[in-house]
This record gives sequence, structure tokens and C-alpha cells, in this order.
Amino acid sequence: MGIKDQFQDKANDLAGKAKGAMGSEKDEASERASQARDDARERGQQAQEESRERSAKSPDEAQRAAQEQQDKFNQDYDA
Repeated sequence: MGIKDQFQDKANDLAGKAKGAMGSEKDEASERASQARDDARERGQQAQEESRERSAKSPDEAQRAAQEQQDKFNQDYDA
């Protein structure tokens, strides 16, 4: 095996490793995006459920619950 062949083999190995690394990065990014979508969907469902519960309560309780939710939301963005 000549020197040229050795360098060509090494170049091919490195190219294969680079492609593999790019593929795993794409898989990881896809997984993170999927996780974010699932989390957002879950938060949306919780908000809908809480909204239904509030509407079933008396007006004062509903207003208080809405204020608590707003306060919680504000705290999340203040941190």
C-alpha cells in the first residue's frame, strides 16, 4: 500500500466520521425540538383545563385564580 493510498484511506475515514457526527447532531436537534413541542402541548392542555375549572367557579374565585395565573406567568419571566 502506497503513501497515497494511506492518505486516501485516512481522508475517507475522516469524511465518514464527519458525516456520522453531523447525522447525530441532526438527530439530537430533532429530539430537542420534539421535546419542546410536547412540553408546549402539555402546557396548553393544562391551561385549557385550568380555564375550564375557573369558569366553573364563582366569579370571585375565577378572578382570583386568573390573577394567580398571571402572577405565576410574570414570575416565570422575571427570573
